[in-house]
Amino acid sequence: MTTAQPTSSTAFKAGLVQMCATRSLDGNVTMALDLIRDAARQGADYVQTPEVTTLMELDRDMLFAATAREETSAALEAFRAIARELGIWLHIGSMAVRLSEEKLANRSYVIDPGGRIAARYDKIHMFDVELPNGETYCESRNYQPGSQAVVVDLPWGRLGLTICYDLRFPYLHRALAQAGAVLISGPAAFTRTTGEAHWHPLLKARAIETQCFVLAAAQTGLHEMGRETYGHSLVVSPWGDIVGDAGLEPGVIVVDIDTADANAVRARVPSLVHDRSFTLVAATPTFAEVAP
Repeated sequence: MTTAQPTSSTAFKAGLVQMCATRSLDGNVTMALDLIRDAARQGADYVQTPEVTTLMELDRDMLFAATAREETSAALEAFRAIARELGIWLHIGSMAVRLSEEKLANRSYVIDPGGRIAARYDKIHMFDVELPNGETYCESRNYQPGSQAVVVDLPWGRLGLTICYDLRFPYLHRALAQAGAVLISGPAAFTRTTGEAHWHPLLKARAIETQCFVLAAAQTGLHEMGRETYGHSLVVSPWGDIVGDAGLEPGVIVVDIDTADANAVRARVPSLVHDRSFTLVAATPTFAEVAP
């Protein structure tokens, strides 16, 4: 199957896959492949899946036992094959990849319509937090943080890559926009607690600050290992408008995007070319001497 061609060099259909991943790698891959096909049937030229597409697992031993190196990953091979079959740009939001006996990478893959890996991105910022409701996460225990920001050219414009917790670091997004991105990805597995408070405003802020389309496929619902994620896969315009919201149920949304809109917004408010260098000082209060 080959998807319909975009109507112009800047217009395309973006599909976001929303999943409730389980502790079964094979089951998750099958679920993802079905939803990717659904997005392609709806005309998507580019399809993005959420963070941890292939496995939602907190137990370290089980996580490592199920995780392969890139060169031996059957899941990655299946994703490359379906991109080639459907003739789409497929963006696996992230999957665990074995680096060593002690560490994994939380890695995004952008796969071209020929099934070739066009870009890899390892999540830079690790989700090491203790939430007020008692939830505790220590991503750095299992994962090696990345050290490189990544952009990749799609047929409709340049895409900057981020993953989940990266959303809270605006300087990364600014750097991607300054490197020419007009699209920024934010695949995620946001907790319900943090999602309800911050998901929508953070994504809108990143879109407004960078004057990019922000596309964020998300995990949703109560997962087998007990974690609950927020859902609401979003597409936000460069002006900050929400143009697609998947709500709470697993499924697919497909949204029309024209990257020329990013250039129009940048012409209206050219903040990306108004950056200025500065120094930071800590002011010391001074008080006028009072005559006796």
